[in-house]
Amino acid sequence: MTAHRAGALTALSLCAALMVPAVPVHAAPAGSPGLPPVVPRAETAALHDDAEGGHADADDPAIWRNAADPGRSLVIATAKEGGLRVYDLGARQVQSLPAPPPRSPGDAPGRFNNVDLLHGMRLPGGRADLAVVSDRGHDRLRVYRIDRDRPGGPLTDVTDPAAAPIFSAGQEEINAEETAYGLATWTDRSTGRSYALVSRNNHTTVALLEITADGGTVGYRKVRSLDLPASFRLPDGTSWAPCGEPGELPQIEGMVVDPADGVLYAGQEDVGIWRLRADLRGEPELIDRVREYGVPAVHDAESDECSPAGADPGYGGEHLSADVEGLTLLTEPGGDGYVLASSQGDDSFALYDREPGEDNEYEGGFRVTAASRTLDGAEECDGAAVLNAPLGARYPNGLLVVQDGHETPVADGREATGFTFVDLADVMDAVDD
Repeated sequence: MTAHRAGALTALSLCAALMVPAVPVHAAPAGSPGLPPVVPRAETAALHDDAEGGHADADDPAIWRNAADPGRSLVIATAKEGGLRVYDLGARQVQSLPAPPPRSPGDAPGRFNNVDLLHGMRLPGGRADLAVVSDRGHDRLRVYRIDRDRPGGPLTDVTDPAAAPIFSAGQEEINAEETAYGLATWTDRSTGRSYALVSRNNHTTVALLEITADGGTVGYRKVRSLDLPASFRLPDGTSWAPCGEPGELPQIEGMVVDPADGVLYAGQEDVGIWRLRADLRGEPELIDRVREYGVPAVHDAESDECSPAGADPGYGGEHLSADVEGLTLLTEPGGDGYVLASSQGDDSFALYDREPGEDNEYEGGFRVTAASRTLDGAEECDGAAVLNAPLGARYPNGLLVVQDGHETPVADGREATGFTFVDLADVMDAVDD
């Protein structure tokens, strides 16, 4: 099976309780008041997570730049059981690809969670750009070749049919959905080899997969994995673990790799943002925490919600509100730039200095707010993607695309999601102010 070819799996586990350095006690704010607003330029048609809408639920975007004609660049986005959507820079759909069906009646259907890109991958027919997708329903990666001028649509499925499950031993485990979740791709500049980092639903595990090409199809093999902590030693000596359903651990979804130094930034949803080597060697560092970090809470089975069960000890951060979701890299000339994170709990976005030497210092934040009654902002954002490069006349200064978890106005009482397009120049003006 492709996923288990040469290269033994090496598991690297951290201790269950990680001592986090002491931080000054503060009263954690309830939100991030005063952040500058940014209004979008366009949004996609609403997606509906119901039978009529094909169970399409917007999640994560990626921006592919057409080097030959930047104005004809694309946004490739996941819609969970609705598969993939491809949009032009006017936010108009140009292609829709379904997620794979269940392997057998009663099995889980395909469910596309996250998407990222690989550029210039060497294939038998020449180099190609690829869209890589985590299929949560089948616990696999799916890979699509990008050809903007292909008559049938720009994406073609080139996944190795022998690609094996990433985390599951069999179909019964796959159906339990403790499967592939978050995703970030990465090409090691020193070796030219390409990789995907994949997190596991309801676990703290991140796996490193090498992307392989054979006979015109693309597969992967597992290199090693790492478990981030599930519980934490607080500065007062007590132990704390994020609240969740019994048996569920604080998972990771939003991830991005800085290719300049091979550093992975990973958002553990109820904990904060980790910095670690993209090859999963070395010791992870927690560069910021959510405000709820350290707050005791209990899960109520009837409501399926967690509620505070004690006072806030004041060990949380100031800029993120759980969940930490989409992470994306905003590069600037000379190695400058930002790691941008979606703070889903308070509908805001936070930017951190890209340079680890600067301790990834917090540099500011913003919100995406409504431009009009029909062009709304972004609430409860999951995924985000940014590209600081000219994209034709529409976005000469680059583009930010974010998932909107509450598309409004709501039509016929149907809840909806979508993707919102923001001029990157507007973001930078807001942050610089």
